[in-house]
Amino acid sequence: MIKILHLSDIHLGSSFPHGRINPETGLNTRLEDFVKTLEHCIDRAIEEADLVLFGGDAFPDATPPPYVQQAFAKQFQRLAAFNIPTILLVGNHDLHSQGTGGASLSIYRTLAVPGFIVGDTIETHRIQTKNGDIQVITLPWLTRSTLLTRPETEGLSMADVNIMLIDRLNPVLEGEIRKLDPELPTVLLAHLMADRANLGAERFLAVGKGFTLPMSLLIREEFDYVALGHVHKHQNLNPENNPPVIYPGSIERVDFSEEKEEKGYVLVDIKKGKVNWEFCSIPARRFCTINVDISQTENPEETILQAIAQKEIQDAVVRLIYKLRSDQIEQIDSATLQKALEEAHTYTIVPELTSQLSRPRLPELGANNSLDPLDALKTYLGNREDLKALSSEMLDAAERLLNGEEIGFNVEDINNVEKKVSQLSLLS
Repeated sequence: MIKILHLSDIHLGSSFPHGRINPETGLNTRLEDFVKTLEHCIDRAIEEADLVLFGGDAFPDATPPPYVQQAFAKQFQRLAAFNIPTILLVGNHDLHSQGTGGASLSIYRTLAVPGFIVGDTIETHRIQTKNGDIQVITLPWLTRSTLLTRPETEGLSMADVNIMLIDRLNPVLEGEIRKLDPELPTVLLAHLMADRANLGAERFLAVGKGFTLPMSLLIREEFDYVALGHVHKHQNLNPENNPPVIYPGSIERVDFSEEKEEKGYVLVDIKKGKVNWEFCSIPARRFCTINVDISQTENPEETILQAIAQKEIQDAVVRLIYKLRSDQIEQIDSATLQKALEEAHTYTIVPELTSQLSRPRLPELGANNSLDPLDALKTYLGNREDLKALSSEMLDAAERLLNGEEIGFNVEDINNVEKKVSQLSLLS
């Protein structure tokens, strides 16, 4: 059996707004978090893996700062030192904005790092491992320029281009499949959006518009395992496991949309016709949202403090969101809230004003008041200066309605009301 470590969507250099500067290193603590989780993956690969498959999106964009590139290279260089072959697939974030070339990963090809393959084309690679040979088809992130020319797509909708792209991809992928050695285990390594996938933060991070590919392209008897990248939430798109179609997900939380997602990588044992896989979780930094509505409470600050106390915030990235009325603003002491959150790794405080239309204008008309309808109308009209001239007629009509009487208005009544409304309009 050949053992593979499959990871994806490292996004090294993301999530800086949720970190702070480490005074000892001068680096953002979120960068250090990402390096730590990547190191965890590489440690496990050195311990057990014969082959490492990276499913794409090494950085947030194609031109990361040199110190971020260095942090990435330092970890993957350890694989080369232990002679563990590695494929680095090109994802959408690894491309130039024009969609050509794996800019952030191409240096590994240029330097001819031993055992490293940069997967930026649709191609089949035969790889020797210490436990036997394996073949891997690389399918990098597709743009319309990958298989189509500009004149062919000019004037077409995105949906039409998607159909045309799939039509072009089918024979290309079929050509690679026909080259396969039927005696060797086969993996499809692809960075794509499959039509069964549940999205995560990648919907907000995507560079340019991508294409959705059907599962029929992926579920083929020639494949023993399909290793995907792009979607940040771990999932198996083919529960029948013939073959397993696996997104390992990202290795760290990029933002609060991934708050409840488990992060990790996948270990795969594979030989021709047989595969076992296991998701391995990583202790990524926790994100925690505290959401509290204080707009109807008598002690708003105390309510917020109680909500904070009920959450495990130590060393977490915390977001406190509280809803309040405008007249409650002065009742909240920011320093008190900050002190309550000081155990968090970092925190943000987001007050949100509730709509004033959703609450009673008058205390007498509150939800717990038992005024009957006529008294309620009297109270309401007594606080409306613009309706005082009409109040007697409105109260009289309301009383007759409550007594079950029919109300009829003659022309003179209507003219009197119109006259009073006109007078009020002139006064205002």
